[in-house]
Amino acid sequence: MKKIHIVIIVLFVLLVDQALKIYIKTNFTIGTSQPVAGNWFQLYFVENPGMAYGWKFGGNWGKMALTLFRLIAVGFGTWYLGSILKKRHHKGFVICATLIYAGAIGNLIDSCFYGIIFDKGMLYNSEINDYINYSGLAEFSKNGYSSFLHGNVVDMLYFPLIHGTFPNWVPYWGGQQFEFFRPIFNIADAAISIGIISIFIFQKRFFKQHNNQNEHHTVETTSLTDDQSQVS
Repeated sequence: MKKIHIVIIVLFVLLVDQALKIYIKTNFTIGTSQPVAGNWFQLYFVENPGMAYGWKFGGNWGKMALTLFRLIAVGFGTWYLGSILKKRHHKGFVICATLIYAGAIGNLIDSCFYGIIFDKGMLYNSEINDYINYSGLAEFSKNGYSSFLHGNVVDMLYFPLIHGTFPNWVPYWGGQQFEFFRPIFNIADAAISIGIISIFIFQKRFFKQHNNQNEHHTVETTSLTDDQSQVS
């Protein structure tokens, strides 16, 4: 697989991810939804100050730490993709790693820049130790709602496929309503998840080829050594 293929995949994921995020951010008020395919697939606008699927911690300091971690992860990903290309890993594994890398960049863009290019966004309130929503549509502005590294990630993909109630005999959750799939996510999150899940499912196929290549090189080296020793 060539470097240009990786660049194309990354640019495609980023283009689709950012285009949809900007559309949602500037056309939806936070907390509103629009059905795409019945009730089971909706565009539902939420902002996520934390990690994938709404996990967050530590207020503003936690937000900065998470963004810095994403920066480090992207830097490591750049080196790692170059490494697996040189080692000629399985094409499927390279594609999966590229999807994870592209997804990480997509959410990093939100964290780094959305706070300084949009006029509205969720802000941390230390009195209630949580983030508070805002009203109205967000717009591009020179006066951002926050500072560099403190932007919120835009999420919008919502698939409430199944609704129901847990039986009363189920411990802790008995009688409570449940929904599948509850998390709201974005294209970048989907790219990361697809990459990780695919590696987990196809790991034997991905790494078998690489291991066979290593064994082949080892056999060739051994054969050369044996031939030289026989000549001497």
